[in-house]
Amino acid sequence: MPADADTASPHRSPDGRPGNGAWAVLEVLKRHQVETVFGYPGGAIMPLYDAMAQDASPIRHILTRHEQGAAFAANGYARASGRLGVCIATSGPGATNLITAVADAHMDSIPLLVITGQVPTSLLGTDAFQETDVLGLSLPITKHSYLVRHVGELEAVLEEAIHLAQEGRPGPVWVDIPKDVQLASVRLSGFVPGVKAAGEAGTPDEDALERAHELLAAARRPVIYAGGGVALGHAVPAFRDFVARTGAPVVTTLKGIGLLSPDDPRNLGMLGMHGAPCANRAVQAADLLVVVGARFDDRATGRLAAFAPEAQVIHLDVDPAEMAKLRPPEVALVGDLNHLLPRLARPLAIEAWRDQCARSRQTEGFRLPPQRPEGGFPALRFLDALSRRAGDQTYVACDVGQHQMWVAQYYGFSHPRRHLTSGGLGAMGFGLPAAIGAQLAHPDARVVNVSGDGSFMMNVQELATLGRYGLPVKIVLFDNQYLGMVRQQQALFYEGRLSSVDLSDNPDFVQVAQAFGIPARRFEGADAMEAAIRACLGTPGPLLLHLPIEREQNVWPIVGPGMSNDQMIQEDVA
Repeated sequence: MPADADTASPHRSPDGRPGNGAWAVLEVLKRHQVETVFGYPGGAIMPLYDAMAQDASPIRHILTRHEQGAAFAANGYARASGRLGVCIATSGPGATNLITAVADAHMDSIPLLVITGQVPTSLLGTDAFQETDVLGLSLPITKHSYLVRHVGELEAVLEEAIHLAQEGRPGPVWVDIPKDVQLASVRLSGFVPGVKAAGEAGTPDEDALERAHELLAAARRPVIYAGGGVALGHAVPAFRDFVARTGAPVVTTLKGIGLLSPDDPRNLGMLGMHGAPCANRAVQAADLLVVVGARFDDRATGRLAAFAPEAQVIHLDVDPAEMAKLRPPEVALVGDLNHLLPRLARPLAIEAWRDQCARSRQTEGFRLPPQRPEGGFPALRFLDALSRRAGDQTYVACDVGQHQMWVAQYYGFSHPRRHLTSGGLGAMGFGLPAAIGAQLAHPDARVVNVSGDGSFMMNVQELATLGRYGLPVKIVLFDNQYLGMVRQQQALFYEGRLSSVDLSDNPDFVQVAQAFGIPARRFEGADAMEAAIRACLGTPGPLLLHLPIEREQNVWPIVGPGMSNDQMIQEDVA
């Protein structure tokens, strides 16, 4: 009796005889050196999981405990490594559970391949069990999205999807594969689309380059404003050489942190809503902004009409859609930063301005506040000390909230890929699964997840993933029993009316972690800081550090809604 069509074997063969669609997916992934994927099985994706079970040279599959955890873990893997992240889920709720993490990858330009099962093609559009319109749902949050209706197009679609996810400005690409397509017989052709070589770019606009040189030569107060596009473009060495040769002061976005050493005197730090006063003041006084891989995000610019009011703009980016999207530049340079930056790297005669910015850095950079004897665990001092002792190769994955900004302000990063943070979307629940992905990308590295009590509960189930695979991620959990960032803004900008931010009924986080098989310790008060650092750095395997902090500790400075960056609030007025 022939095998039932719904349970057919992949019939894999190294000599090119036909297999099925599920087998083809694995073969294309292996063709692109994909070694690790993250996922959660279900009915419509079961043929692919069956193929993985029979694969003689298996891709490692990491079973998370929620599809969102799988996509965030793939996201963290890609951020930490610069390689393609891959996540897999079934149709319906499996696919919809991926959406938040895919949107995060889209907003932060992370190369992600998303593979979902779908109901058989004969049932599309019938409201079949666990059917959702994944193509319609995913188009706004991906670079591209595919519904594969015929097995004969599957190989080419996957090849194109992998290419699109990584070329130019990276981003997520979604491939939705009906169950019957996964089960249908197919012969691989070995087709590989023409792919632009790494670093290859079109010829720069010579007239624009000449105009940029004129602006640079005439500038007396230039500032380099750099963002996440530098690391995404694998252009960190070129950027550092550009800064060294021009000598211009540098401000960075949240995603640009680590582009320069934190001790570099030209590094004025992060700008924007919670940026360093010296960074914001330099930008407001600048007569030229050299914008490198940044997009004038509102959290960086404050009120856009008042941002850098005296500055002309040279904008460098790989994505032409960013040019003049929010602020028209005097010069737009579109292309590979590795090609553009060396063409602009000439010494600038700006000694007085450089000295002024260096002095401002000393007086208006991020400074640790005095520790009050009655205060809780010293979160800022802990982060500052941890960054000095953990080593340059440590990866830190943040969740979203006050702790995210404290890490940005007080943790010194040697490279942007060491700092994993949900920038554009600001997704709570990002940190733990992203840390899992980073640890799997770099098994021998130290990985720390810094979280808050609100964010941690969003994907707490991924403690089971941490335990299952024995990953030595350290979780630093700051607990103020509040949704701290929301509480701070309600206190400052809503006349102190606190609404739905009290988390005082939090569980005992030590017991929660231990229930998942994760060792955990609680450290309270300023005197416990040194013991907490030793535990974080010296404990083998995973560990959760529960650190109760002051309930009403705030992030300073802060730029309020509708305010410009030179109106930043620098002291507690709540």
